[in-house]
Amino acid sequence: MTKKFHIYTFGCQMNVHDSEKIAGILSVSDYEFTDSTKKADVIVLNTCNIRQKAEQKFYSELGRLEKIKKDKPALRIAVAGCIAQQKGDVLFNRFPYVDFIFGPDNIDSLQTWIKDITQNTGHVTQTTALRHNPEYHTKILPVSREGRIRAWVSIMYGCDNYCAYCVVPYTRGRERSRPWNDVYKEVNSLVMEGFKEVTLLGQNVNSYGKNLQDYMDFPDLLKIIHEIEGLQRIRFVTSHPRDLSEKLIDTMRNLPKICNHIHLPLQSGSDNILSLMNRGYVYKVYKDKIDILRTAIPDIAITTDIITGFPGETEADFQSTINALTDIKFDGIFAFKYSKRSDTKALYLPDHVDENIVSRRLAEILKIQEIITYKKNKLLEGKTIEVLVEGISETNSDKLTGRTSSNKIVNFCGNEKDIGRLVRINITEAKQHSLFGEII
Repeated sequence: MTKKFHIYTFGCQMNVHDSEKIAGILSVSDYEFTDSTKKADVIVLNTCNIRQKAEQKFYSELGRLEKIKKDKPALRIAVAGCIAQQKGDVLFNRFPYVDFIFGPDNIDSLQTWIKDITQNTGHVTQTTALRHNPEYHTKILPVSREGRIRAWVSIMYGCDNYCAYCVVPYTRGRERSRPWNDVYKEVNSLVMEGFKEVTLLGQNVNSYGKNLQDYMDFPDLLKIIHEIEGLQRIRFVTSHPRDLSEKLIDTMRNLPKICNHIHLPLQSGSDNILSLMNRGYVYKVYKDKIDILRTAIPDIAITTDIITGFPGETEADFQSTINALTDIKFDGIFAFKYSKRSDTKALYLPDHVDENIVSRRLAEILKIQEIITYKKNKLLEGKTIEVLVEGISETNSDKLTGRTSSNKIVNFCGNEKDIGRLVRINITEAKQHSLFGEII
């Protein structure tokens, strides 16, 4: 009888793609996916340590698995990702029913562990699968992808920026770019399989290539991928504002397959807080780049990240962030409370902000941005926009859903034969988080 696996994924898009690799390894090892944890023979929890909420969700889920393990002793539980990398043996000591721990640079170690458990080896109590693997970015792993329209492709791993609030350089290591020909081959293979859109992933895609022997920068990588016949759209995340070059902006403007959307994390509108965060720019520099983007690509959608309550944030600093939101008018934001993270410099900064103040500031930011986003969406009513049809709407099975080049969700009535196609939609109604329209 075929054995089954289940994966919990916590956190960001990179973790989602890492889970696809984990699923790929399990699938080629004769396991099949199950939605039921009670039916699973192997459960993997792919963790995220960027924010406290994701960490709390992981611990809560892991705690619930203890009873399942007691009722089914043969069940194997593995913990992957950033929390695994950071905590190591502490997890084994606190949760003795965990069988294996491996970090984001050692997903390939899962292959050896699977062979071991098929040979009935005992509890794994060592963490050599937590070493930083300097060659991981050159390895080609099997991937079990969700859907057949859009695909994630990692172009680099790790980060060199050491923002004061972020654990990524400590859990995912220093920055390493994948060889450009490996990226090209992967995207080309995906297109041959029928995928229409790829999203290139990296902590800072703008700095792609700086450590490659066969050098190629990010704009030039986009150019060679753009040449792949059959590929319809290219997206990328995440861009660091400091490294956003005019060459990249020109490339986005000149290559029609590159989507008219960029995610450019601001984090704060205060120069004081940006300095404490070690972001490497001031607000004026950020705003100037926004102006250059909008001049070059007038219909570009710009989204961002905002952190409220960073240590030392005064009311004046917070007001600077409010001013930035009303000045720039982002299409959307991801806003979060500051999270205390071990190993980060921010943990040791003075003047941590009271939790009630942080919550109030976050609520205010979200309220302001909701109005901005809704007004921007309303401007699209009556316009005809090209949409890549992704499938059946999750909220209404009678409708199809897709995304505009600017990454806005559109729901409409259509035929399932349109899935995977680019269609033209007349926008009839704008909501807070989506658009509704009629196919032309």
